[in-house]
Amino acid sequence: MADVSFDDFMKVDVRTGCVVRAEAYPEALKPAIKMWIDFGDEIGEKKTSAQVTAHYDPDSLVGKQVLAVVNFPPRQIGKFMSEVLVLGLPDENGEIVLIGPDGDVEVDVPLGGRLH
Repeated sequence: MADVSFDDFMKVDVRTGCVVRAEAYPEALKPAIKMWIDFGDEIGEKKTSAQVTAHYDPDSLVGKQVLAVVNFPPRQIGKFMSEVLVLGLPDENGEIVLIGPDGDVEVDVPLGGRLH
């Protein structure tokens, strides 16, 4: 594992957003879901696709807050242009579970809030 300096880490812009729309992406090589995520006024709405079908269906994602890297260059995923990278962790079977703000906290995290 390579060392990363604090300055390198600070270059990665991780923000909180809310999934406003999601739909199945059957054309993907591996099962995936397309998502449109609102990151607030500064960044706006961005789209992505993610291989998260083991734990989520499109309807369950709408309204969910997620964390995403917003400053990677766009990447073509099949016929879909992914603009951000949602973050997740693998479960015991290697299936991705999305990460986001703690649901038990009584404070709403504003859209576009940056990870510190």
